[in-house]
Amino acid sequence: MLRRLPITPGGYQKLQGELEKLLKVDRPKNIRDISEARAHGDLSENAEYHAAKERQSFIEGRIQDLKTKLALADVINPSKISQKKIAFGATVKVVDLLSDEEKIFMLVGPEEADAKNGKISISSPVGKALLNKEVGDVVNIKVPAKTLEYEILEISFV
Repeated sequence: MLRRLPITPGGYQKLQGELEKLLKVDRPKNIRDISEARAHGDLSENAEYHAAKERQSFIEGRIQDLKTKLALADVINPSKISQKKIAFGATVKVVDLLSDEEKIFMLVGPEEADAKNGKISISSPVGKALLNKEVGDVVNIKVPAKTLEYEILEISFV
């Protein structure tokens, strides 16, 4: 049985948008590129043709990948979740007790994770450690290089 993928409504829309662009813009353009390259003659030494065929393979693979992800998506609206404990979709403000640095994380599904933008997967070490915790809790998180110690300052669901 295939596992459902938790995703926020915004993450679902982003995947849908990418799929729509691939189907309505990128795929038709690539088909035109292949036709144009084919018209240039000898395909064995036609770099434009080979590049367009590679691009076609990438586009078709990504379309299938997105269709699968959307079919397995379990869209969870964070605003409908209990507000007391950290759960999927929560935005969490913590303070690193070792460096006194404040950080903000949003717990999302693996498909939406983007650490640079503060979106961490609920299946990551930090995400797993924060789940079901409350304001005031101190969490010790073992990561490859060290152990982190965070105190939870705020929990919100947007």
